[in-house]
Amino acid sequence: MITREPEYFPPSLNMLGRIGRRALFGCRAAGRAGVLLARAVACLRYAFSARSRHEIVMQMYVSGVRSLGVITVVAVFTGMILSLQTGLQLRRFHQEVNIGAAVMVSMLREMGPFMTALILAACVGSAMAARLATMTVSEEIEALELMSIDPVRFLVMPRLAAMAVMTPVLTFYASIMGVLGGGLVGVTQLDVAWSAYFYNATRYAAVKDLYVGLLKALLFGIIITIVSCHAGFGATQGAQGVGYATRRAVITAFLLILVAGYIVTRLLYE
Repeated sequence: MITREPEYFPPSLNMLGRIGRRALFGCRAAGRAGVLLARAVACLRYAFSARSRHEIVMQMYVSGVRSLGVITVVAVFTGMILSLQTGLQLRRFHQEVNIGAAVMVSMLREMGPFMTALILAACVGSAMAARLATMTVSEEIEALELMSIDPVRFLVMPRLAAMAVMTPVLTFYASIMGVLGGGLVGVTQLDVAWSAYFYNATRYAAVKDLYVGLLKALLFGIIITIVSCHAGFGATQGAQGVGYATRRAVITAFLLILVAGYIVTRLLYE
């Protein structure tokens, strides 16, 4: 049974009481999100059934293929900005030929996973939270439970599996597009040859940078899915609650992506 507990702050509470109450609600929400993640992971054993495969493929199309356009544009211009800003500084020391290494490492380690996760949180996560919130306030979730259909297996597990697969794939694609965009700026504005650009890009980038970026992407995909589904299941107060749940899902996902990205970088590049 999926429980929902609206936040309520009695007017009689003072400032300290409100802070304590909000911290208590935050801890409860984190615990419920953790339980939701555990239940969704446990339901992955049903991912190879015919119905689950169809739903997972559909979610992969929604979260991956339909996001390619915006990810392409953002990744290319991110690489162009990195290349231009780094190249202008390196030109002062006559080292603009090394911009390939800076762009490649930045895209693989940080900018590729980070930009992809933010785009997916804004596009896919918000839609996911709004969809589940609408089902919650219209009592469709309760109807599924009355029919002995597990909402976690039916709604959360396919989305979790799809995001766990597509987020690393899109991150790798975004990193490649960012490197190509940086090379375009290097050739046209910084007078760096394509061969020199890609030689330095592949020379200084390590395989570990790729693995760390893909690990971050996997973690970000899980965060986006669980935060969005948890916010959707916790929606109350009709249409107003749907908007509030969507906004809360996007903001929480953004903050957790930043925190998780820093923690992973700190642990793996100590």
